[in-house]
Amino acid sequence: MNNPLPENERAVWVLKTIGPQPLSVLAEKMNVTVEGARFQLLKLATDGLVEATTVSKGRGRPQQIWSLTARGHARFPDTHADLTVKLIRKMRETLGEAAVQAVIAANGKDSTERYLKELEGVKGLESRVKKLAEIRSREGYMAEYEKEAGGFLLVENHCPICAAATACQGFCQSELSAFRKVLKADVERVSHILDGARHCAYKIKLHDQI
Repeated sequence: MNNPLPENERAVWVLKTIGPQPLSVLAEKMNVTVEGARFQLLKLATDGLVEATTVSKGRGRPQQIWSLTARGHARFPDTHADLTVKLIRKMRETLGEAAVQAVIAANGKDSTERYLKELEGVKGLESRVKKLAEIRSREGYMAEYEKEAGGFLLVENHCPICAAATACQGFCQSELSAFRKVLKADVERVSHILDGARHCAYKIKLHDQI
């Protein structure tokens, strides 16, 4: 995944990708010294992009954990958010909820067909999950996957249509349906940004494994 942020905001990208972390982990991920990471984080904190909280674990020394603020999350833009939300509301007002759902269904069908075309000839569940993650990353979802017992976990660290999905959660259901069709597998959403989670995550298993 390419980092669209300037070099002096690399910590913002790392925190968006892997979530809240202590300074030592961030320094390792950023490939800089601990002092170098601390300097960048303090600057970002001054800009209101990150913040630190102190966490006590047992008898050990309290640990400082860094995370993104709302402003930090906003560094990853929500595609045409305001216009999209206004259009959804206006469509709902003028044409009714059924029209909104019909448009979402049509958009979901287009997405499914596009994904199926890109995955044409890709064999094996892991290969298909990997390809879908690449497609979704290209669309701005910062997607990645990992192996799990009996299947895979697809993680999307960013939602570029979050405002639209908040206004109408039919978009989320449409995406879930598309994943099931293009992967030809059982897909269950286990983490949801709209529920306050850091990312959206999907457990993926072959049909006969559940």
